[in-house]
Amino acid sequence: MKLAAADAPPSPPEPTARWRPHPLDLVAVVLAVAGAACALSGLLPRAETTDTLHRVLPLLLFLGTVIVLAELTAVAGVFDVLASRLAIASRGSWAALFLLCGSLATLTTLVLNLDTTAVLLTPVLLALARTLHIPAGPLAVTTVWLANTASLLLPVSNLTNLLAADRVGLAPLAYAARMALPQLAAVAVTMVLLWFVWWRRDRPAGGRFVPPARHVPADPVLHRTALAGCLLFVAGIVAGVEIGVASTVAVALVLLGFVVRSPATLRPGLVPLRLLLFVTGLFLVVQTLGRYGLDDLVAGLLGADGGAAGALRAGGTGALLANGVNNLPAYLAGESVLPIGDETRLLALLIGANVGPLAAPWASLATLLWFERCRAAGVAVPVTRFVLTSTLLAVTGTLAAVGALLLVS
Repeated sequence: MKLAAADAPPSPPEPTARWRPHPLDLVAVVLAVAGAACALSGLLPRAETTDTLHRVLPLLLFLGTVIVLAELTAVAGVFDVLASRLAIASRGSWAALFLLCGSLATLTTLVLNLDTTAVLLTPVLLALARTLHIPAGPLAVTTVWLANTASLLLPVSNLTNLLAADRVGLAPLAYAARMALPQLAAVAVTMVLLWFVWWRRDRPAGGRFVPPARHVPADPVLHRTALAGCLLFVAGIVAGVEIGVASTVAVALVLLGFVVRSPATLRPGLVPLRLLLFVTGLFLVVQTLGRYGLDDLVAGLLGADGGAAGALRAGGTGALLANGVNNLPAYLAGESVLPIGDETRLLALLIGANVGPLAAPWASLATLLWFERCRAAGVAVPVTRFVLTSTLLAVTGTLAAVGALLLVS
């Protein structure tokens, strides 16, 4: 006799996926533990530990709040609306789409920061490529290249900028005035290389594509609230408000909108704990290594030359160290051995650390995050082509930006 459905034996439970930490999680934890060990063991004296933490805390406040702001802005559909409107505005022209995507990546990097471009704009442009049935490579490389090379103009664009502006004592607008021409040079070189080595080569037949329909956000109220938060943040920076305060006020407005309209979206995972651990541990470890030989090595690379030769050497050192380890410790190590009054070489070092970290995947956190997003989207960027063209950009972009800095020094 057959068993009735109710009497049938229960089917075995489906196996649950085993959680595995991401490699970047492990790196962040190792750095945090190593930094704590340096501080607690006395390898880094207590006074230096206190000074380092005092310096990093405002940066952590800014990073934590601006990443949450960017994440919620993406959920609200602000980036999707912008991307679809750019595609529509290009009217099916591949060249126009190139200019518009490059402009969006530049703007996002300038006013939010390079990690925002890598983390949030990359999937938007990859989705746009799928929608338009066009090659994904050019759009993907546009985000990571401009995330790095367009991060010179404002202190908020890059964590290293915050450190440099603080070191030379420049307010946001004064800093922007000094870095405007170098930023223009770096973006110009990037756009030229993007077109000739990526976009022109992979353009569709006839250089045309079919534009998509206009994207409509699921919740217009949240969309407007998130957009208002971003505009408030930018306005605060321009007005000279402390960046941590500006980002905190902006994210508070957006959080309020989500509390009212979509409370389920708010979760602890929005807080970039991995990034905060990474930055804190990195500061402590690099400060400790500086006491035990790193400062001497970097001082030898930088030399004592002034003028154009010294600035070019500082820029090259920043780019070389960034690709050897990471741009943040590269800048920190160089900053620690340059005299406080040597503003030109310090800013040249900053240019190398910002524009140069493209030849190696680990050269900047933004590049690491970009690779992660590409893998998650199933987009395989040709590694050899990427490394060769990125190395070319790192060299030419650094030279162009340092040369522009010398013109305004």
